[in-house]
Amino acid sequence: MGRKKPREMQADEKEPFFARWSRLKREAPVEEQDPSPAPALPPVDHLTPESDFAAFMNPKVKEALRRLALKKLFSDPHFNVPDPFEPYSRDWTVGEPIPEELLATLNQARSVLFTGQEKKPDAEPAPAEKAEGDAKPDEPGRQDT
Repeated sequence: MGRKKPREMQADEKEPFFARWSRLKREAPVEEQDPSPAPALPPVDHLTPESDFAAFMNPKVKEALRRLALKKLFSDPHFNVPDPFEPYSRDWTVGEPIPEELLATLNQARSVLFTGQEKKPDAEPAPAEKAEGDAKPDEPGRQDT
């Protein structure tokens, strides 16, 4: 009994999936490459922002030449303007610092930045030291029932 070639198999015989795929892949016609050369490109030295860079985006253009053309395009000062709506595009460290007097009034600064000896002595007493009659107008007083 001779072995049948895959093309001669009958419809009721099952060829393994990967074997069939591999066979069809080998038998597939080879697509011929388009022999047309890459488009004529202007010298990168003579490019300006008004030049047409579309020819450099052709897949047949070498990656190094494409990058060189794009580098030339984006070296224009027009592209070096920071976006005014981008929060991280500015230097926010050049402003005036918060004055010490204002910083001392902030609760977070008092608890984090200032140590015990730096706190002002005229600060409000702690809640445990307040008398019962010293309730603020917006706080309800102690009610005994």
